[in-house]
Amino acid sequence: MSRAAPEPVQVVKQRRDAALSALVDGLPYARFLGISFDRRGDELTGVLGFHEALIGNPELPALHGGATAAFLEVTAIVGLSWAMIWDDLERGMLDAATLTPETLPRLPKTIDFTVDYLRPGLPRDAYARARVNRSGRRYASVHVEAWQDNRARIFAQATGHFLMPPRDD
Repeated sequence: MSRAAPEPVQVVKQRRDAALSALVDGLPYARFLGISFDRRGDELTGVLGFHEALIGNPELPALHGGATAAFLEVTAIVGLSWAMIWDDLERGMLDAATLTPETLPRLPKTIDFTVDYLRPGLPRDAYARARVNRSGRRYASVHVEAWQDNRARIFAQATGHFLMPPRDD
C-alpha cells in the first residue's frame, strides 16, 4: 500500500495565504483601518499599523477607543472564521485558485462584544491574537488580547459571543 507524497511546502503555504487573503479582503472595514494579519501555521496575529487618524486623544496621544475595539472585534471574527475553515483548507477542500470572499463560508455575526481598556494604546503599531474558547454549530465565544511593544503588557482585551453561520455539511 503506497502512501501519497506530501504536498510541497510552497503549495501548502500558497493555499493558506490565499485563504487568509480572501477572508481579510471580505472585510472592507479592516482595510479602512489598516488591519492586516500575520500567519504562522494555524496561528494568526492581527496587526493594526499605526497612522495619525487612529489617535483619539491628541493630548496623550492615545489610540481611539473605537479603533481599538474595532481592531479587537475584527481580530476575533477573522480568528474564529480561520478556525472554522482550517480543516477544509488542510484537506484541500478549498481551492486556492478560486477563493474569494464570496466563495468562503459566511462570517460569524456578533451577538455581544465586551472590551476592557487596560491602559492607553500608544501611537505605534498594535498586535492582537484571538483564542476561540468555544465553537459549536450555532454559537461561539472568543477572547482577544492586544499589545504593542511587549506581549506580556496587554493594553486591551475583549470577549465576544458570535452566532455561527449555517454550514453546508
